[in-house]
Amino acid sequence: MTKLEYTLKNDTLFKVLFVKYPDLLKKLVAELLGITVKSIGQFEITNSEMPPESLGDKFCRLDINMTIDGQRVDLEIQVRDEGDFPERSLYLWAREYSSALKDGGKYAELPRTIFISIVDFPMFDCDEFHSEFRALEVTRHTELTDKMSMHYFELPKLPKSVNKNDKLQLWLALFKAETEEELKKIEALEVPEMEQAISAYRSVSVSPEFKEMERLRSKARHDEAQALYHAERMGIQQGIQQGMERGMQQGIQRGMTAGKITIARNALKMNIPIDDIAKLTNLTPEEIESLIP
Repeated sequence: MTKLEYTLKNDTLFKVLFVKYPDLLKKLVAELLGITVKSIGQFEITNSEMPPESLGDKFCRLDINMTIDGQRVDLEIQVRDEGDFPERSLYLWAREYSSALKDGGKYAELPRTIFISIVDFPMFDCDEFHSEFRALEVTRHTELTDKMSMHYFELPKLPKSVNKNDKLQLWLALFKAETEEELKKIEALEVPEMEQAISAYRSVSVSPEFKEMERLRSKARHDEAQALYHAERMGIQQGIQQGMERGMQQGIQRGMTAGKITIARNALKMNIPIDDIAKLTNLTPEEIESLIP
């Protein structure tokens, strides 16, 4: 097996390829949304720019924002489950939805906003690889509004044998592919869209433009990992130091308490009044009485 140096799950490659080949993006989105390409009238990528300074930012997201027939559509690829992913995606959907409201605008003018995420990890306890969430009443399943739609495509749940006539499965299999042999297997099906997509992938993955962008992204990821490692080491050292200091303080306190108890016991043997012993040792009368044999 010949492992691919970069796969379509690489967010930099994903963004560069589909910005450069918008016709392929339109075909992909049509399959993900279950509509025909011919039914799409207006189609525009609204965040095609990828300035170098943003690629070097560890918080940079390389999703693709589109306007499709008046609807806002956000498409992203997510390789790792970094925790709280449903909440994260709901936040991103809400931010995209609310940002469409112009000053003085009416709520009714807010566009339908669709969030699509292709993920390389299992999310839901089901066999289906595609899940769509909308705002529904929990018992009657009445839709509150059609302006919310969130799609998740879980790559690990794809069937091992992909149907040649199922273009959605073919697209997702292309994202899932990790080896050259898997790509050739898809190519062998002789589906024009897949042949075009694989050809575009091969061209972009060796281009100087992509290589430089990926270098900046890799540096940002490395810097983030190094910063986390440093913070973790500093946290451990600080914890050890604080633990030593607490231990010393507790030891001193225990030593002082033990000394007071010894003095109190000796005073009791000399029949010194408990109130006087309390003043001498700062122990309470109850603590002193508990020392009486």
